[in-house]
Amino acid sequence: MRLIFVLFLVAGVGLAGVAVMMAQGQIAQFQAERDQLAEMQKNAPKLADVVVARKPLKYGEHFGPEDLAVIKVQANAVPKYAFDTISAKPGTEEAKKAVFLEGETRKRASMREISPREVILASRVTQPGENAGIMASLPDNRRAFTIQVSSTSAVSGFLRPNDLVDVYWSGTINGEPVTKLIDTNLKLIAIDQSTDPDRSNATQIARSVTAEVSPEQVAALTLAQNTGNITLSLVGLSNTEQVSQIEINRDELLGIQKDEVKKVEKAEVCTIKTRKGTDVVETPIPCTN
Repeated sequence: MRLIFVLFLVAGVGLAGVAVMMAQGQIAQFQAERDQLAEMQKNAPKLADVVVARKPLKYGEHFGPEDLAVIKVQANAVPKYAFDTISAKPGTEEAKKAVFLEGETRKRASMREISPREVILASRVTQPGENAGIMASLPDNRRAFTIQVSSTSAVSGFLRPNDLVDVYWSGTINGEPVTKLIDTNLKLIAIDQSTDPDRSNATQIARSVTAEVSPEQVAALTLAQNTGNITLSLVGLSNTEQVSQIEINRDELLGIQKDEVKKVEKAEVCTIKTRKGTDVVETPIPCTN
């Protein structure tokens, strides 16, 4: 009996020892995984909050806090002018990067088409209560200037808001027809009455375009429109070359060289006068030296 008891005791001690060893091994594995996870978290990129759209937003569509969500992205990948909070108390540090202030009931409007989960940027939405119009997109000390155009003077129907154009003036200088480049890289902010860059009617012939200009450019373009004809030339997206001054007149266009005017001597004509009754008739004859 004692022998059986001793055997059970030895077996129990052995099993306990095995259990302890297994537990120690498991604990060591957990600690290794914990250290590995801590190291990975240490080296992992930092995350930051950004506000995104819950649903697609069309150009000019109004939206409120219920149409937005907050997600996390890599902190070094956060776009400029992105919001990190949907709403915050006025006057707080969080309010500087909040889409709405607490208590704000007016909605904002999108100034371009926004896809679901796309980051909301301050440069692409209006202030609360504003519509997506020209005034909302004009920077400080810039003006909106409308240019009357036609299918031949406005690159047919290819112009869209946010395009860049060069402006040529055609008129008369010192009695000669001249075409001259008067401005470059003007940013268009509206085609006719539309400021929507995503408009689907790409072939529509514009009757007017509105450009973002300085007050000095307003004066220059007004004079250009009143003294001649204006033609627009579309600038490519990848264009980086600075255009120098361009001016061409009719003679340069046709390759006519301006030589000194040569005096052509008038040919000498000799005549003989004869009388026929009461009339005197002059008859040309060869001249003799």
